Amino acid sequence: MTVNDIIKILDGTALAGKDELDKEVLTACGSDMMSDVLAFAKHQCVLLTGLCNPQVIRTAEMMDIVAIIFVRGKTPDETMIQMADEMGLPIITTGHRMFSSCGLLYEHGLTGGIIDG
Repeated sequence: MTVNDIIKILDGTALAGKDELDKEVLTACGSDMMSDVLAFAKHQCVLLTGLCNPQVIRTAEMMDIVAIIFVRGKTPDETMIQMADEMGLPIITTGHRMFSSCGLLYEHGLTGGIIDG
């Protein structure tokens, strides 16, 4: 699945990183707690969140997140969009809630993986 596929599935809008929408996504992580993202995000992961602050961009950079999807119609400010553009990080916004967004992506074959225990 690519970031472009995700945009279509979630009726999303790309706000940043528009040159990187063909990146492949293997897993998803849905969380508003960046500590959970740091602990559980997998390789080539897309992050779904309703938390809309610069820490999300910084966390995505540290974890090599493929794209950030802001759920519930959240829209990052211009500073965040500029940060993401400079990193080549796609930012997408969708009107779907977190649960619905994760469910739609799962329905289309994207998983979150299993927690190593």
